[in-house]
Amino acid sequence: MPSKPHTKVLAVIPARYGSTRLPGKPLLPIAGSPMIQHVVERARKAAQITRTVVATDDDRIQKAVEGFGAESILTRRDHQTGTDRVAEVAAHIPAEIYLNVQGDEPLVEPATLDALVSAMLEDDSIQIATPCTAILRQPDIMDPNITKVVRDFEGNALYFSHAPIPWVRDTGEAVRARHWKHIGIYAFRRDVLLEIPTLPPGDLERLEKLEQLRWLENGFRIRVIETEYDAVSVDVPADIERVEKILRDTGNP
Repeated sequence: MPSKPHTKVLAVIPARYGSTRLPGKPLLPIAGSPMIQHVVERARKAAQITRTVVATDDDRIQKAVEGFGAESILTRRDHQTGTDRVAEVAAHIPAEIYLNVQGDEPLVEPATLDALVSAMLEDDSIQIATPCTAILRQPDIMDPNITKVVRDFEGNALYFSHAPIPWVRDTGEAVRARHWKHIGIYAFRRDVLLEIPTLPPGDLERLEKLEQLRWLENGFRIRVIETEYDAVSVDVPADIERVEKILRDTGNP
């Protein structure tokens, strides 16, 4: 679906220099280019996005981003989440829809970004949108490192958890449950995004360590869009080798 006339969609890529496991992670080379460049170039391929900005806390990242011809803005160092960093950008750069695109996902799929924006454009009642993908491997259902999501009949999130939800209690019955992996990309309307940093955290967020539960606890609706994209995040050195192999196998340098 094409954007409405004058609809401004801003993709913001939070890129923090500090990382416990991989310091300077956004600048780590992948197939000859810094990781953040891969993310920016893929976001720019999304047809619905009108502007892409890297939001960083370090001038080394800003210089690198400007070096490959992209836009960057320096933000505060004390943000607790990437969403808070995106909200700071929203306070200075007006747009109607903002995408929070993770800076450590160099294989982010432009079509998934377009799907989130299209959902927001088609339904003005959607406050926040985020993608999910079907879990196809049984071990992934039990893996606490994979965030799962369950939805209501309208596709809005009921809950996010590291636990295997839904839990199939009566395993002796012929029950086939579908499990969905949450992909940590978000689309926000501006008023919602500006309010999020002011929200008080709740018990669910403190227990699960998932910031989106704060939004649910405070009454926001999150529309969850199905996609085939399965995120490949870079968290440890081995993930870089995995991404480079995928790029070679797909013929994408």
